[in-house]
Amino acid sequence: MYSPLRNGLLFAALALAAVALPAASQSLEELDARLRQHPSLEALTQRAEAGRERAVAATALPDPVVSLGVNNFPVFDPSFNAFLPTNKAVGVSQAIPSRAGREARSGEARAMAVQTDRLRDAQLAMLHGELVALLHEKQSIAGQQELAESRRVKYDELTEVAAAEIDAGRPAVFRLAEIEAERTRVARELVVLKQREAEIDARLVDLTGLVPTTPAPPVEPASWSGEARDFHAVRVAEAGMDVAGYAIDGAEAAWKPNWGAQLTYQQRDAGANFAGDDWVSGMVTFSVPFWSGRSQAPRLRAAQADRASAEMQYQAAARSAAARYAAETAAWKAAKETIAVLAQNIAAVDDEIAAQLTIYESGAGTYAPIIDGEIAILKLRADIAAEEARRAGAASRINALLVQP
Repeated sequence: MYSPLRNGLLFAALALAAVALPAASQSLEELDARLRQHPSLEALTQRAEAGRERAVAATALPDPVVSLGVNNFPVFDPSFNAFLPTNKAVGVSQAIPSRAGREARSGEARAMAVQTDRLRDAQLAMLHGELVALLHEKQSIAGQQELAESRRVKYDELTEVAAAEIDAGRPAVFRLAEIEAERTRVARELVVLKQREAEIDARLVDLTGLVPTTPAPPVEPASWSGEARDFHAVRVAEAGMDVAGYAIDGAEAAWKPNWGAQLTYQQRDAGANFAGDDWVSGMVTFSVPFWSGRSQAPRLRAAQADRASAEMQYQAAARSAAARYAAETAAWKAAKETIAVLAQNIAAVDDEIAAQLTIYESGAGTYAPIIDGEIAILKLRADIAAEEARRAGAASRINALLVQP
């Protein structure tokens, strides 16, 4: 028996089990192959195939209708040869809808299939961009975790130095409290990183069905030529305009007649006063747009309004895609510049450490400032790792926006 709650719990259990699977080593090409089998992409592939099949079916004629019957059969004196008009009839009729209408419906189905194909390409690009961004973020988190553990070791060293200064009669008790606070902060950072790592693993399982250990590939943002059609979203909207155009063709074709043909063979039995010759009847029918003011005309206006809406959606998609490209490009540049600033800070701290080491070796200072400098460098390197993940994520999202050659 179907139960939404039970099925939901089963899906959650399967997801947790997938996350718990050991990490697997896969090349980026193998991950892309698994990504192409994602259910959301398969659904769009099947939808596009359905649209192409509907395009073929739309041009076909409806099935002919065969009729069997008896005409003018006497009720009170049943007989097939007593009454001249009595006959057995076999008829065939064929409806012939307007060819222009059938071609318009076929074109609309084809255009919808093209739109679905483009939507699938956009979805694949987005999923691939997300996959690359997640691999970079996972790599960044691993680096940040390692640097946090190194900071924890440095705080242990700093605690020993502070304790030695206290034993030597120097007032360094306040340093112990600061060190403990920093140690707590590091522990909290590790917890947050672990949580984020689990979230990334869950998303990777959703994308590829496993937790890959694939190294993050290098990624650089693609350049935009300035043409709106370079964006996936714009191409999807453009296909929507084609769909609306065929809908207008179909509405206009509704004024053209739908035809029909009918042929009936009437078999008669000979009677006392007539020879009983068989009869054949034929008929051609066609529709007249008599009610066009309440039928065809409103449908045409509706199709034209849909076309205008599709054009506005095209413009909106172009603006939105350009804005997203600009925003992601700004984020990429900001991360790149931040990394350069952090690298300069590391160089400055390195120089300060070298100066403090000289003072310490001369016997005029303590070792604590040196460890403080090393801890500062570890923090800066963790910040660089985070910014590198942001830069790669921005580049991946930029590439996902654009149609790649």
